[in-house]
Amino acid sequence: MATAEGFNEVEDRMPLLKRIHVHYDITLPGVDGETVTRALSRHVEKCPTARSLQGSVAVTWTAELNGTRVEA
Repeated sequence: MATAEGFNEVEDRMPLLKRIHVHYDITLPGVDGETVTRALSRHVEKCPTARSLQGSVAVTWTAELNGTRVEA
């Protein structure tokens, strides 16, 4: 499961989307954190939405694998 949260900043009295943070809660028995980190580190380059926003909106992520935090 993944959840996403957007963060706006006000510029010229207008709220603009500046950052999106995605958190993944992954259950995959037998998969290690390094594999998940390697896969998710490619998120921005492989996700069509993230690529469309590249340069104007920062996309970050965190993850938990089988209940344990995975380091980015």
